[in-house]
Amino acid sequence: MENFFVHSSGSSAMSHGHKYGRPHAFMGNSASLFHLPRFKSTEVESKLDSQYINEDDDDQQVLDFPGGKVAFTSEMSFISESDDKRIPCYQVLDDNGEPIGSKSSVQVSLKLLLVPTGLNVEHPYLKLSTQGNCSKDVQLHGHPPNDGQHILRAQRQGRISFYLTTSGEEAINIASAAALTADDLVLPQYREPGVLLWRGFTLQDFANQCFGNKADSGKARQMPIHYASKILNYFAVSSPMATQLPQAVGVAYSLKMEGKNACVATYCGDGGSSEGDFHAALNFAAVMEAPVLFICRNNGWAISTPIEDQFRSTLPPLSLSSIYIIPDPRGGDGLVVRGRAYGIRSIRVDGNDALAVYNAIHTAREMAISEQRPLLVEALTYRVGHHSTSDDSTKYRPLDEIEYWKKARDPVNRLRKWVEGNGWWNEKYESELRSSVRKQLLESIQIAEKIEKPPLSDLFTDVYDNLPSNLQEQEKLLRETIERNPQNYPSDIPI
Repeated sequence: MENFFVHSSGSSAMSHGHKYGRPHAFMGNSASLFHLPRFKSTEVESKLDSQYINEDDDDQQVLDFPGGKVAFTSEMSFISESDDKRIPCYQVLDDNGEPIGSKSSVQVSLKLLLVPTGLNVEHPYLKLSTQGNCSKDVQLHGHPPNDGQHILRAQRQGRISFYLTTSGEEAINIASAAALTADDLVLPQYREPGVLLWRGFTLQDFANQCFGNKADSGKARQMPIHYASKILNYFAVSSPMATQLPQAVGVAYSLKMEGKNACVATYCGDGGSSEGDFHAALNFAAVMEAPVLFICRNNGWAISTPIEDQFRSTLPPLSLSSIYIIPDPRGGDGLVVRGRAYGIRSIRVDGNDALAVYNAIHTAREMAISEQRPLLVEALTYRVGHHSTSDDSTKYRPLDEIEYWKKARDPVNRLRKWVEGNGWWNEKYESELRSSVRKQLLESIQIAEKIEKPPLSDLFTDVYDNLPSNLQEQEKLLRETIERNPQNYPSDIPI
């Protein structure tokens, strides 16, 4: 049996032990056949070797393992499951909209002085908080006031089949979108319509998708709120949990291979982090060193499953006023520490603080592109609304808990206080904006309802250049069934 064990101060590893530590050893001298465009792995491995291996110790025995040198010890010691302290949470504004710590931490880009491209408003100087207000009123990514719940009411009236809001999570939507560029690709979960709104998806686009008419770019093949836009680099929402995460890594790796100055941002909730695809994606990204941002919304609930039933963690206190990118997260502490297991740099951020989210995502994006690496961002927030129109969250959550987060920790109110304190916003602008957006939304809904539905044949197109015989047979059978039972099928769909 070959000897794989060597002394650190002695001669180099025996030939077989060294050979088996490198993939191309199994392919003769054709290392190029196994070449991958990776940049940092060798550097990281050498740093680890120098950190943990004492080359001056003649008695230290090390294993030249395929993944790097590993020192031996005679002391049996188990790694602790967690540290004594939780990972702190990066925050810029407190609940009253007051900056904490150094005022230099309030780094607001000029782009935050703009309204989302998808809104048609007359105030070019609107601040980020107004985007939160707009979206709340429009109910595209927030919880609107009572006079603005038009799309939700349309669902309750049976005019659309499904809907969900992002109440309490507006800051993650808009601030992360503002920190990205138009060239960055987005693979969303389903609570990120604010990203689309920021990039230019109009209220009419949203209404067309929810009502499934011919103007919907998805040709009504998806259920409501499953938006997509090729022009805006926003991949289609997919209902199955966490499937977008490994896909995002593949997309990011393609950007890396092409040398693009861009990254991929992919979103998921705490429920998505319990899926196997989450772990597969993080490992995939770390190994391939893909420029991808995993933005995980830890909102406390995976539908009716609380976080304490998903992983060993409760929400830590929100504190720390300076950016703290965590190179080595520690022990069982929510989502953020999972990055360390896969070798991914991570940060925990207050998801209800728009400025903190913007700063963290902006910094993480720069790291992802300049260093060609993945990053994990855990945004602590709370889902104030129901999971969807199919859910009643009061059955599993106390009302006082919901009310606390809705009133005391609302991300839009927090930022509104800050911009009002700076003299950039007032009640007059607020009233004008709400009136304008409400009018736009009502008109968009009315137009969307009147646009014709896509023809039945669109169910079978856009996959094959020439429709195969099995799909031709399916279409024929469907038309015959509709002809025999017309009362069971919508009359507004062209046959």
